[in-house]
Amino acid sequence: MEDSEVKRKSYEKLVAEIGRCTRCPLHLSRRNPVPGEGPLDADVMLIGEAPGRVEDETGRPFVGPAGRLLTALLESIGLKRDRVYITNVVKCRPPNNRDPSDEELRACTGYLLRQIGLVKPKTVVLLGRVAGRHVYGLAGLKWSSIREARGKIVTVSIGDVRVRLVATFHPAAALYNPTLRRELEEDFKGAIREAVLGEKGDKKKTLMDFM
Repeated sequence: MEDSEVKRKSYEKLVAEIGRCTRCPLHLSRRNPVPGEGPLDADVMLIGEAPGRVEDETGRPFVGPAGRLLTALLESIGLKRDRVYITNVVKCRPPNNRDPSDEELRACTGYLLRQIGLVKPKTVVLLGRVAGRHVYGLAGLKWSSIREARGKIVTVSIGDVRVRLVATFHPAAALYNPTLRRELEEDFKGAIREAVLGEKGDKKKTLMDFM
């Protein structure tokens, strides 16, 4: 069997496991688990906090208002949504969109590690403090705050995957705070673009770029 077929079957098994998961109390209130979506050979993985109401209804990540903003941010740096892999640290919606508990984070950690191991992204963008703190911990890094971490590119190993991590605000937070939205846009056009594309956001084109 070709490697891509092996990967696909492993991924289907993972999605099925998430679909019947009862590791934490969130399975009692969810409508649909939200494993994630995107190509299994994506260079970029985006990790958010947890599904919201629309995501719980559809079983897809980032499809509500925050998802529309995320899609626009990706397009602003030349990335199509269907070329990145998107997931959350927690696969089921916490009631009333509260923060996931430590128990819920631990219950889903194995799933996230398997996703990272299957996709093997080159860059992981962490959306918000919950995702930032959790994934920094998986990489053995100390987490202080989203404001301290945002805009910084760090290269780490998560399992056997070497990745560039870059954290920023969650799009949902930016929808309600115009200041955060400006900073989120700056992060995408700056550090995130640099991590993903290997070029600084303010890079000027020269004659050599056209030769």
